[in-house]
Amino acid sequence: MEGSRTETATTTRPGAIARLSAIYDGDTARAHRFRYGLLIFDLVTVGFVIFTSFLPPLAIVEAIDRVFGIFILADFVARLAIAPSRLRFLVNPVTLADIAAIASFLAPVAGEGFGFLRILRTLRLLRTYQLVDRLRADFAVFRRHEDVLIATVNLFVFLFVMTGIIYVTQHHTNPDIRNYADALYFTVTTLTTTGFGDITLHGTSGRMLAVAVMIFGVTLFLRLLQVLFRPPKVHYTCRECGLSLHDADAIHCKHCGAKVRIETEGFN
Repeated sequence: MEGSRTETATTTRPGAIARLSAIYDGDTARAHRFRYGLLIFDLVTVGFVIFTSFLPPLAIVEAIDRVFGIFILADFVARLAIAPSRLRFLVNPVTLADIAAIASFLAPVAGEGFGFLRILRTLRLLRTYQLVDRLRADFAVFRRHEDVLIATVNLFVFLFVMTGIIYVTQHHTNPDIRNYADALYFTVTTLTTTGFGDITLHGTSGRMLAVAVMIFGVTLFLRLLQVLFRPPKVHYTCRECGLSLHDADAIHCKHCGAKVRIETEGFN
């Protein structure tokens, strides 16, 4: 009897993993709907994290935290099950951020400040090739403004992650950092090089955090400005030289002069 149960589990497990692979990595309408659902779930999670970070500890918030944590844990286990190399999956920096997110949801008292690492999930989904490719195929707005949208996401992810790190490392010892609003204010003023000076970080670690905000934050901020103000380009790889960015109305590649056939949407 026990042997038959083992045999049944062995024969059903690959089928379950295959079904998971189909909805996580497949190209069917069902798989696309599922991944859009994951994206919406992550956006809701981000909104919840930001909103509740300004509230005092509440029992209802902790209960909702645990519900989110269970869903994220289920998603994590599913991704682990279908990963081609589980060791490589586990040591991936994005996976480590997921583990921190799960811990922050299921045990919020252990690290509420690191809850902002949950926002990394949205960046991971936007950087998943299949999802970006699908967004490009489904939405003309995304195709026209892909670089701007991705640069904006990168900047905001960095902003809120650094806010969480600054808060969790400073609020116990720094009277200037009393809540997330103070940490967010410092991060924004440092990132934009405004630097009013009314809030400063204490200790060597605090100064190193400020340096990280200035170097990486300003870089991301300048990248966003670059894609906002440069002439609009479209992604099309020239078959002759490989140039991938062209003017929207280009008929020849500026690099090699070869003809390019850029798809246009026409007029309504």
